Amino acid sequence: MSQGLHRRAVLAGLATATLIPRLARAQGYIDLEWEDLLPKDQTGIPNALRSLLPHDEDMMLSRQQPESTGVRTDWNGQIVRLPGFIVPIDQRGIGVMAFILVPYVGACVHVPPPPANQLVFVTTSTPYENKGLFEAVNVIGMFGVSSVSTQLADIGYALSADKIEPYPL
Repeated sequence: MSQGLHRRAVLAGLATATLIPRLARAQGYIDLEWEDLLPKDQTGIPNALRSLLPHDEDMMLSRQQPESTGVRTDWNGQIVRLPGFIVPIDQRGIGVMAFILVPYVGACVHVPPPPANQLVFVTTSTPYENKGLFEAVNVIGMFGVSSVSTQLADIGYALSADKIEPYPL
């Protein structure tokens, strides 16, 4: 192969690699961020502003969940990895079997829940021993759109966890 052809092949490979966003090829899953779950024309609350959400008593008592503006079906049936925080739904012994994965600490607990398209209902066959509401985790598993309603919030997505691990800080 000539040097020019080799250079073009390498450049074409690099260009193709940049077209597949956040796909972790070697691990076999797609890395998602919370903004990826929003409709394409919508943006989420920046991390720096989430701590400024109202925590007053009236707001906490009303617990009004903002209306969801839709969900994305791009990753239905795909294996994904999504970081977040655990809000337990089904606790067995010291492990959690079902939980809501939320984008920031306190979501669904101390402030009104985020819209349904910013919540993921996670189930696992192996109980995960979480260290509390402030532990960040990565959840890897089959992802899809799902309409789930709990006492805490309406949820727009579901994930069947193959692996739950502490988020590396």
